[in-house]
Amino acid sequence: MTAPSPHRVIIVGGGFAGLSAARALRKAPVRVTLIDRRNFHLFQPLLYQVATGGLSPANIASPLRAILKRQKNVNVVMEEVVEFDVAGREVVLRDGVRIPYDSLIVAAGARYNYFGHPEWEQFAPPLKTVEDATTIRGRILTAFEEAEREADPALRKAWLTFVIIGAGPTGVELAGALAEISRHTLAREFRHVNPADATILLVEAGPRVLAAYPQSLIDKAQRTLQRIGVTVRTATKVTNVEPHQVTVDAGQGVEVIPARTILWTAGVQATPLAGLLARAADAETDRIGRIIVQPDLTIAGHPEIFVLGDMAHCKGKDGNPLPGIAPVANQQGTYAGKLIHKRLLGRTVGPFKYFDKGTMATIGRAAAVVDLGWLRIGGYLAWLMWLFIHLMYLVRFENRLLVFLQWAYNYFTFNRSARLITHPNDDR
Repeated sequence: MTAPSPHRVIIVGGGFAGLSAARALRKAPVRVTLIDRRNFHLFQPLLYQVATGGLSPANIASPLRAILKRQKNVNVVMEEVVEFDVAGREVVLRDGVRIPYDSLIVAAGARYNYFGHPEWEQFAPPLKTVEDATTIRGRILTAFEEAEREADPALRKAWLTFVIIGAGPTGVELAGALAEISRHTLAREFRHVNPADATILLVEAGPRVLAAYPQSLIDKAQRTLQRIGVTVRTATKVTNVEPHQVTVDAGQGVEVIPARTILWTAGVQATPLAGLLARAADAETDRIGRIIVQPDLTIAGHPEIFVLGDMAHCKGKDGNPLPGIAPVANQQGTYAGKLIHKRLLGRTVGPFKYFDKGTMATIGRAAAVVDLGWLRIGGYLAWLMWLFIHLMYLVRFENRLLVFLQWAYNYFTFNRSARLITHPNDDR
C-alpha cells in the first residue's frame, strides 16, 4: 500500500508574507513550492538607503535558497507565474510548465500608482525594486556631477532641485536622506558647486505628511524636515510630470518647477497578478486592484486560495483595510501557514486578527517618529528604536551585522560608501 502524497502548497512571492508562510509550514506534512521572479528576499523598508548610497543591495537582500536551505519541505523555483487554472488547481509559469497545488498562497506585492498617468514613470521613477534603487541612486549622484559642470545658473539650479512626490513614510525617509547627502556627505567634495545649495521639495496632494500618524508626530516630523532643509509642500497636487519639470497646483493656479531629478513615492496599487487571479477565481477587487479576502484570508468560494500582503484587501478592527506594511504581511503569512497545517490535522482556526505593534518612520540623522499606540515619541530615542527594530526584522544574522556596521560607520563619519553611479542618467 502506497503512502498518500503530501499536501501540495504553492506560494507565489518570496516577500514578507510568502516567506513567513513558508516558515510557518516547516513542521507541516506538506510539500511547498515557493515561486518568485527573483532569487532573493528583499527588505523593502530599507530600499531608500540603497537609493541614497547608505547601503549596498546585498546588505538588505538574502538569497531565498540560503534562507530556506534547512527547511527540507520547500522547493524554490525562480520563474514568473502568468496564469492561474483555478478549476484544475494549477499555476502556469512563463516557460509553460504547469504546477499543481492543493493550497495556493499568492503574495506578489504591489506597485506604485501613477493615477492614470503611466507615462510619468519614465520621468519620475518609483522605489520598489533593487533596480529602481540603483537607478535613483545614479540619478541623484549624476545631478550633483552635472551641476558641478554646468555654467548656466538656471540649469545648475534645476540640476540641484530634487522633487519627491508623495509624503508617506518612504517619501519622508527619502527626503531626509537626500538632505543628509547634500548637507553632510558631499560637503567639500565639489569645487564649483555647493551641494548644500540643493533644493529638496517634498510634494503631497493631501493636507499632511505621514497622514496615518497622529497629529503630534506629524508636527514633529514636519518641523524636523524643515530644520534639515526639506521644503514641504502639502495640499499641492501634481498635474504633470515631464522630463525636466513638474507642474503642480496648490489651489492658486499652476506652477512649473524646473527639476532634473523627480522621484515618485505616492500611492500604490496591486500588481497585474492580482487581476489575473481575480478573473480566474471570479474574485472581487477594490478600487486599487487588491483582492477582497474573507476573514481567514481566502477568496470567497475558494477556501484553498489565500491572498496576502499588499495584494489583499483585508479589513482591520476598525473596518478599514490593513496597511501594506511588513508587520501585516508577516502576520498574515504566519497565519496562512498555520491554518493550512491545522486543517490537515482536522482542527479549526479563528479569523485572522492583526496585532498592531505600531508604526515608525525615520526622518533623517538621529531623528524619527514612533507611534506604538501607548507611546508616541519623536527625536533621538525614536531613531534608536527605529534602528533596533529594523535590524531585528532583517531575515539573516549576516545582513543584521553588515547593516549595523555600515550604519555605525555612516553615523560617525557622515559618509555613504555605496555612492556608485551604476545607472547613469542619460537624459541630460
